[in-house]
Amino acid sequence: MTKKVCMLLADGFEDIEAAGTFAILRRCGLIVDLYALSGKNTTGKFGLVCAGLRDFDSLQVDAYDAVVLPGGPGYNTLEKNEKVQQLIHNYLQNDKVVAAICASPTILGKKGYLKGKNYTCFTAMNEDFGGHFLDQYAVTDGNIITGQSAAAAIDFGFAIAEKLVGKEIVEKTKKTVYYK
Repeated sequence: MTKKVCMLLADGFEDIEAAGTFAILRRCGLIVDLYALSGKNTTGKFGLVCAGLRDFDSLQVDAYDAVVLPGGPGYNTLEKNEKVQQLIHNYLQNDKVVAAICASPTILGKKGYLKGKNYTCFTAMNEDFGGHFLDQYAVTDGNIITGQSAAAAIDFGFAIAEKLVGKEIVEKTKKTVYYK
């Protein structure tokens, strides 16, 4: 059965983190559905317009194996949304994958989900989240996957894919994009 991922986009999302991660996951054979937090359209930090997205209010939590939270200024909207917080909690309680990149790992850190965990995030935003910050592009600890910055989108995408579909598919996909 094909694994499914939902990606949550709020206005101001980091364009590369969303588009790059999306492309890597699709190349690895995953189904990726994009959800806008308000309505069906959203615009990235640098003007990437995503239209015709799924409305977050229609998201069926049980339909997905993972959630992806891009960073950028839109992370504030994700953090303040109670339904997003409930989704994260539900996924972690049910051993589903929660992946956050750049600013978005701080959402997990502020709620205590990074305590005792290895993680990364945008370095300037790292606080004492009770875990172990690693200066790496992507870090996987259990079902939490974190990415450091826009430059980490490819490694972050591959880390998510490896968790969901395995190393063999990821290695084959890396060869198709000449990843070194």
